[in-house]
Amino acid sequence: MAWSFRLIFAASLLLTLLKKAAQLVKQHDIKYIRIYDSNIQVLKAFAKSGVELMIGVPNSDLLAFSQFQSNVDTWLNNSVLPYYPSTKITYITVGAELTEAPKNTSSLVVKAMKNVLTALKKAGLHKKIKVSSTHSLGVLSRSFPPSAGAFSSHYAYFLKPMLEFLAENQSPFMVDIYPYYAYQDSPTNVSLDYALFQSSSEVIDPNTGLLYTNMFDAQIDALYFALMALNFRTIKVMVTETGWPSKGSPKEKAATPDNAQIFNTNLIHHVINDTGTPAKPREELDVYIFSLFNENRKPGLESERNWGLFYPGGTSVYNLDFTGKSVTEMSSGGNGTNSTRTSWCIASSNATEADLKNALNWACGPGNVDCTPIQPSQPCYEPNNLVSHASYAFNSYYQQNGATDVACDFGGAGLKVTKDPSYDKCIYMTAGGKKTSAAGNMSAAPSTAIPIQRHTTLVPWIAVGLFSSLLL
Repeated sequence: MAWSFRLIFAASLLLTLLKKAAQLVKQHDIKYIRIYDSNIQVLKAFAKSGVELMIGVPNSDLLAFSQFQSNVDTWLNNSVLPYYPSTKITYITVGAELTEAPKNTSSLVVKAMKNVLTALKKAGLHKKIKVSSTHSLGVLSRSFPPSAGAFSSHYAYFLKPMLEFLAENQSPFMVDIYPYYAYQDSPTNVSLDYALFQSSSEVIDPNTGLLYTNMFDAQIDALYFALMALNFRTIKVMVTETGWPSKGSPKEKAATPDNAQIFNTNLIHHVINDTGTPAKPREELDVYIFSLFNENRKPGLESERNWGLFYPGGTSVYNLDFTGKSVTEMSSGGNGTNSTRTSWCIASSNATEADLKNALNWACGPGNVDCTPIQPSQPCYEPNNLVSHASYAFNSYYQQNGATDVACDFGGAGLKVTKDPSYDKCIYMTAGGKKTSAAGNMSAAPSTAIPIQRHTTLVPWIAVGLFSSLLL
C-alpha cells in the first residue's frame, strides 16, 4: 500500500517556490498532486514525472463555464490538452466549497460540471479524467450521531443533481474535513484526544451500535449515511483537505507542533492500514493533508498561516513519519524533555564572528527559524551576545530539520552537544518543536548581537493527500 502528498497551488505561485515544491515531491516520493486551478507552470513542472494531478476550475470561472460550452472547450484545448498526457491529469474539480464562498455560485456548478464532462468526451478523455466538486462539512444539517447524518435541505437544489451526476459517472464526493475545528469550536463536547486519534474510550452511535475512537471517522461516516439516506450507495467519499495547524493565537491553544505531528502521523497510519471507518470497514480511503507549505501572508487567525508541513524554504515545521509505520504517543500538552532526543545544536566558540553573523542571519531568514525569543525583552535575549543568540537559532533549525548532523553544520559554526542549553526562562527546542525543561546555562563568549527581521515570502495554498489504493 502507498500514500502520497497532493499539492494545491495558487495561480500566483512563485517560480522559485514551485521548484522547491517539485524537489520536495521527488524527495518524498509523492505520486499525487492537487492544484486549485490549471496553472501552466505547474503542469509543465510535473511533465514526465509520473505524478498524477488533480486540477481545478476556480469559483470565479463557474459563470463562464456554465453559460457556454465553447468557453469550456477553449479552456480544455488551451490549458489542459497541450500538457496531457505528458502531465498525468486524473481529476478536475469544478468549484470549491461553494456553500462557504462569499458569492453563492452553487446554482452554476452542476451545469459547469456537465460542460467539462462534455469537453472531455469530445477529447476522448472522460473515462480517464473524473469530474467532481469539493465541499465543506457545512453541506450537512446533522452529523451526530453519524447514522443521523443528513444533507441540509437548503442545498438540495444543487446537491441532488450533483449526486446524480457523480453516481452516473462514478466520480467521488469530495469533502474538506477538519477535526481541529470541531474541537476548537466545542472543546467541552469534543475531547482533544478524540480529535487527534488518541482516544482511549469509544463513542457509541446509539442507532447502529458502531463504536468510534476518533472524530475523523465519525465525520466521514456521517457523510456516507447522508448519501445512503438519499439512496446514493455507490458514491465514494474522498477527503480533499484535512490537517492540523502547528501554531495559533493565544485562544487557539490546540494549534501546536506536537498536536499537528500527532494528528498527521496517526492519520497517515490510519489511512495506509486500510482500516476504513466503522460504517465502511476495510474501505480504501483517499485523503489530502492540508498543506505542504505554511502561508505567512494569509489573512485571518494565526492558525490560518500555519497548516504547512514545511516552511517556504523547504525545511520541516515538525518531524513527520511519512511511512506511516509508527503511531505517535506523544502527550498533547506539557513541556517535558523528549526522551528520544538527547542532542542540541549550539554555536561553536571557535567560529568567527563573521561566520556566526552570516549563519544567524540565514537561520532567522531563509532558514525560517522563529527568532522572536532572542529579541529585546524576550526570554532568550539575555545574555545579549552573538554566540548565545546564534545558539538558540541554530538549535531551533536543527530540531525542525530532523536533528541531523547536516542540520547543525552552519558552515562549521554549529556544534552538537548532549547537555540541555536551556536556562532560566529560555527554553531550547527538541525534536518536533517541543521545548525542554530549563537546565544549566552554557557559557558563551561576549559579542554584539545584530537585530534580526523575520524573512517573509508570498506562498501559495498547498494541500497534501494520502492515497490508500495500490499504485499501479
